[in-house]
Amino acid sequence: MGGIDELRRAIKAEVFDYQQLMSCLSSYAKPRDKVRSLMSAGDIIRVKKGLYVFGETYRRRPLPREILANLIYGPSYISLDYALAFYGIIPERVAAVTSVTVSRSHRFETPLGRFTYRRLSEPKYAVGIDQRATEDGQHFLIASPEKALADKVWTDRRFTPRKTGDFPGYLDDDLRIDQDTLLALDLPLLEDITRHYGSRKIRLLRDYLSQRFGGRS
Repeated sequence: MGGIDELRRAIKAEVFDYQQLMSCLSSYAKPRDKVRSLMSAGDIIRVKKGLYVFGETYRRRPLPREILANLIYGPSYISLDYALAFYGIIPERVAAVTSVTVSRSHRFETPLGRFTYRRLSEPKYAVGIDQRATEDGQHFLIASPEKALADKVWTDRRFTPRKTGDFPGYLDDDLRIDQDTLLALDLPLLEDITRHYGSRKIRLLRDYLSQRFGGRS
C-alpha cells in the first residue's frame, strides 16, 4: 500500500487503532518506520498509545472531543464540569474533557487536549447515562444533567455540606449554576441516582432541590 492517500481510503473512520494501522501498512518492510514518518509529517496524530486520528489535512469531518473521551479510557462517560458546561448548567467554558469511570482515576495530556477520568464505584457509575449524537451522527456517552451534578457534588472534596442550607452558596455562588437549569432537572431521576449513590451528601442535594423546586407547576 502507498502513502497517506491510500491509508485514508482504507480507513473510513477518523479515529483508528494500532491494529488497523498495521494492517493497512502490512506491505511495508518496516511499517513502524512508516508510522513514525506519517506522524512526523502530521498526517496522522497519536492521541495515546494505540489510538490515532488523521491530521487536519486528511480529516473528512470535525473530530468531536466527546467521541475521543469515550475511546481514550474506559469504560467511561463524560460527566462533571464538562458535562455541566455542555448542558449550559454552568457558565464557564471547560478546557479539559472530564469523565467518570469504574477504572482507576487517570489523566491524559494529548495533542488534542486534556482528558481526565475520576473513579466511581459500580453502583454510583451505572445510573443516569445518556447517549448523544454529534452533528454528523457519531454517538457518545454522557451523564444526564442530574447525574453530572451529582457526580460533581460527590467528587468535589472542597464542599462538605452538613445541611441543605449549605447548598445555595455552593450551587449559586461557587458553581454559578443557572437557576433555570435547576428548575428543569428531573427530580424522579435524581431520586433514582440518590438510591444508587447511597451517600448522605447526595441525599442532601436531593433534599435541597426537592425543597426548592419540588412544588413547581
